[in-house]
Amino acid sequence: MKKKVFLTQSLLKLKYEYSEIQIYTKDKGESVLNRYNYETVAAIDVGSNTIRMLIAQVLQDGRIVPLEDLYKPTNIGRDTFATGRIQVSSIHELCETLAGFYKTMKQYRVRRYRAGSTSGIREAENKEYVLEQIRTRAGLEVEVINNAQDRYLMYKTIRGLIKDAKTNKGKNTLIVDIGSGGVEMSVYSTEGLKYTEYIKVGSLRLREMLADLERKTLDFPQVMEEFIESRIDYFKPLLSEMNINNFVGLGGELKSIISLSSSFENEQEGNFISREALGKIYNKVYRLTTSQIIQELGLERNQAEILLPSVILFYSFLKMTKAKGIYAPMSSLRHGLLTDMVDEMLDTPERRESLEDIINSVWYIAKKYSVDMEHSKYIEKISLSIFDQMKRLHKLGEKERIYLRAAAILHDIGKYINMNSHDIHSFNIIRYQDIMGFSERELNMIANIARYHSFDIPKYTDRN
Repeated sequence: MKKKVFLTQSLLKLKYEYSEIQIYTKDKGESVLNRYNYETVAAIDVGSNTIRMLIAQVLQDGRIVPLEDLYKPTNIGRDTFATGRIQVSSIHELCETLAGFYKTMKQYRVRRYRAGSTSGIREAENKEYVLEQIRTRAGLEVEVINNAQDRYLMYKTIRGLIKDAKTNKGKNTLIVDIGSGGVEMSVYSTEGLKYTEYIKVGSLRLREMLADLERKTLDFPQVMEEFIESRIDYFKPLLSEMNINNFVGLGGELKSIISLSSSFENEQEGNFISREALGKIYNKVYRLTTSQIIQELGLERNQAEILLPSVILFYSFLKMTKAKGIYAPMSSLRHGLLTDMVDEMLDTPERRESLEDIINSVWYIAKKYSVDMEHSKYIEKISLSIFDQMKRLHKLGEKERIYLRAAAILHDIGKYINMNSHDIHSFNIIRYQDIMGFSERELNMIANIARYHSFDIPKYTDRN
């Protein structure tokens, strides 16, 4: 199978070529995929600061050809992080934008799509109302994606990059994804995922949290840097011990940072930002106010406001590693949603490898809580054997098998707290974990499987 490709920077060229592709999509009522060996799909990222939609054609050999990449700024993250609720005006604007995206999807005859929302909607008090308004007014079903799912989808888009000898070379790779609401940090080696963590210090969240201080202090950048350092200082010894040699950056206005770095380097290697160039950008941005950033760097206000926290975050993490700089593949949640759709549609080898990475992250949690590894491996083996032999009776699929496997590995995790009633403690620990790839509902299911592995059986009176 050929490697999936994202031609994000060639989208403008592809838009002009679309007039030729459109000829094939106008056949009356015929399945495009069956006759022309491709299907047109869409991925929508309802972000905290920007709403984006990527429409692409998926070929039968797994290649992805982008057709249209649309975006529009939004205030939903600013509302949520400042007041806890998305304001009515922002909801109207959001629904209007998504209704426009829906019309564009119809023009391209998109039959399969995925729309995901992150912390901007996820943390809003009126989340359910907002999602219902989107469904009724824009005609789109938007799923709320938690941190663990977001991390999983982002990893899917850059899996090939991690494996690539050019960036990996058998060494540990740090991936830092700076979102509007938080920062996802993961460490990968040739064996797979080694460590993962989510911190609520996203670029837009920082701006909203420290907004009052910005108006009261003359040295706001230093205040922000000290605040960030206090939140991420814990990771310094950890990353030093892991000997990080490669750094992959995602999100956080990297497009603007790359543009700035080109003015500091004579020969810039693609989307690579050297340590020296990032240091110079840091020194430049550190001295500027938001208004000065808009004026001197020519950025829009929503970009300028999150540039400073993004640069500070990237620079702070880079200083904790031995990496020569940051490689920026320019992938985002919409690329992850698109990749996941392709993996499901074509049952690619990458899909099965991703499932193994989920299990690797489960084993990491088991080690963290001092689980008896040999016992858990034995229970995992027996549980899966019974599951596979009884498939004809229970008719459950691969997803349910993954739930069982995760629960079997973690079933005794509650012994870390107390040997007595450890099954109840196991339930509580699992329920509040950020296990890569699992939604809140799936985590609750896994937690309940572990909850009833001992003597108790489920009863209607059990609140869980």
